[in-house]
Amino acid sequence: LGSLVMLILVMIFRPHFAFLGSTAADQIVNAHILFNVLILLAGLPLAGFVYRASEKIVALGTKPVPAASLDVVELSALNESALDVPSQALANATREVVRVCETIEIMLKRIIELYESADADKIKALAALDDRVDRKHAAIKLYLAKLTRNALTEDEALRCQELIGACVKLEQVGDIIVRNMLVHVKKKFERGLEFTDEGWAELCAFHSSVLANARLAFNVLVSRDPETARQLVLEKDRLRDREKETSASHFVRLRDGTAKSVETSSIHLDTIRDLKQINSLLASMAYPVLEERGLLTGSRLKAS
Repeated sequence: LGSLVMLILVMIFRPHFAFLGSTAADQIVNAHILFNVLILLAGLPLAGFVYRASEKIVALGTKPVPAASLDVVELSALNESALDVPSQALANATREVVRVCETIEIMLKRIIELYESADADKIKALAALDDRVDRKHAAIKLYLAKLTRNALTEDEALRCQELIGACVKLEQVGDIIVRNMLVHVKKKFERGLEFTDEGWAELCAFHSSVLANARLAFNVLVSRDPETARQLVLEKDRLRDREKETSASHFVRLRDGTAKSVETSSIHLDTIRDLKQINSLLASMAYPVLEERGLLTGSRLKAS
């Protein structure tokens, strides 16, 4: 383009080229050098603009590098040096069990989302969370086993057992989510099945109740508040009644011959069963607190 512009200017103004050299060859060489110098001078003001434009063009074809995940490093509260002080060691173990609770809460939230939209990456991510639960469960049990080698008071020994029991139950919850509910998710999408609007609403409501009870259970583990523990066991009984209502509604839809209900019947009922089992495991985390105060008979609250 620059050469074309220069040619047009030469044709219009017809300058003398004697100053470029005494021979035609010298004039051609020097004219070429002069032309490049002029192009360079003309382009300098535009250099910044061209540089920025080039950066943007290159960036269009470059995949963004994801920021380093804060989850890559798993912190641990299980300080070995605290084992000689049981109260500190139990506090450390409690912190670590709380982290397991947080992971289980994330898993509970994500599993119901997968019933609506699932892909290989999301399924893999959920399974990875269960692996994290398993690792922390093993580490906590080992830590508390080491702690029991020391002389513990009766209260410390009971708290140690309570934390181990809670950790076992949390691991079982993780296994139900991954080994049972995730299988239902895969089955649903592999077969292209859809819940009825009523059935899906029932599942979501049931799941919401279980998630709310999970949060109560996690609070009881930390606070050991008897009133919260009592509320959790009462909610377990209410959920059992809700399960009966949900199953009855589902069978009504089956009886009416609703096609979607027939196709998704086993997934619907199995999911309700799994959620109920998860709820029972979480509710049982309240039992040690209630038993200490004589408020529990078996798995039932004593009459007030």
